[in-house]
Amino acid sequence: MKNFTFQNTTKLIFGRGTIAKLPQEIPAGAKLMVTFGGGSVKKNGVYDQMTQALAGREFIEFWGIEPNPRVETLRRAINLGKEQGVDYLLAVGGGSVADATKLIASSIRNAADPWDIVLNGNLLGEMLPMGTVMTLPATGSEMNSGAVISNDATGEKFAFYSQNPQFSILDPETTFSLPDEQIAYGICDTFVHVMEQYMTTAGQSPLMDRWAEGVLLTLIETAPKIHANKHDYNAMADYMLAATMGLNGFIALGVSQDWATHMIGHELTALEGISHGQTLAIILPALLQVMKAQKLDKLVQYGERVWGIVDGTKAERADFAIARTEEFFRSLGLATRLCELNVGSETIDEIVHRFTTRGTVLGEGRNIDAKKVAEILRLCRA
Repeated sequence: MKNFTFQNTTKLIFGRGTIAKLPQEIPAGAKLMVTFGGGSVKKNGVYDQMTQALAGREFIEFWGIEPNPRVETLRRAINLGKEQGVDYLLAVGGGSVADATKLIASSIRNAADPWDIVLNGNLLGEMLPMGTVMTLPATGSEMNSGAVISNDATGEKFAFYSQNPQFSILDPETTFSLPDEQIAYGICDTFVHVMEQYMTTAGQSPLMDRWAEGVLLTLIETAPKIHANKHDYNAMADYMLAATMGLNGFIALGVSQDWATHMIGHELTALEGISHGQTLAIILPALLQVMKAQKLDKLVQYGERVWGIVDGTKAERADFAIARTEEFFRSLGLATRLCELNVGSETIDEIVHRFTTRGTVLGEGRNIDAKKVAEILRLCRA
């Protein structure tokens, strides 16, 4: 196991009716701005719960944060925050709203352009405190420092890191009205978050392996329950907590990480507008096949412990594990081939060109270069 330093500062408030606890977490005298997406929180009752909890307090609202939040939108929110002297933020919605609010919080007291902050972490200065009320399990943004921001002008999508929310409220009942498609994307995103931290080198940490495998098994067992009944509180609670635990640092202690699937997927979203979770379902099986020799021991372990695969040679067992992974994504209703979404060779060529120009290398071995990216993407079309 590698050396590590770990601290997670987010207070997690989980369960039915917990939105009512907002007044206990936000300072009474705060100049508060609440950020939202497209309005689903008004349809599912979350907005009413929030306003009731904050009755008697003054706050301003910013609406319209889109999936894969655009820096162009966030500049407007930042300007509003500066004009109004905002000193506390509350993100109400899914991971995109939380991600966006991290950049807003990092920019209100910063003269730098927010896109420059995304590109250059050295420009980070004082970040305003923030909390979240999460309604879409997926990103883990409620309990980590990361965020992913898009730029329409450049056709790019990048991650940046600031600091954790002070608190996050997770009420599984807020997920009952989610569309099937969003649930599928969220489950896939969570699954791949875990795989990015787990599917690397065998033998690093038995404890981290078992923890990661437990999250994967929970998702596999829970997905059909949710498909049968989205109002199954316990199933939604398990899924919601799995999404948080999948990317809050707990399963990454002392182990190497990959993240190539996410980095390639971000390019597909930026260029083609494909939902983030859907890009992961396409990329991961192909990446595992291309990198099979390097990941062989871990693939065999994964196949045995997660899918119960015990027969065949090591190479065959690895192939079976990859196939079962793709089948799981299919069971969620997701595509696993670029051709299913009419993505052509021009997009592949542009992604490869971008990785070539940047000189980017990915993966736990820092050996997934532009040539490997091309191989992965072409296999995604097969």
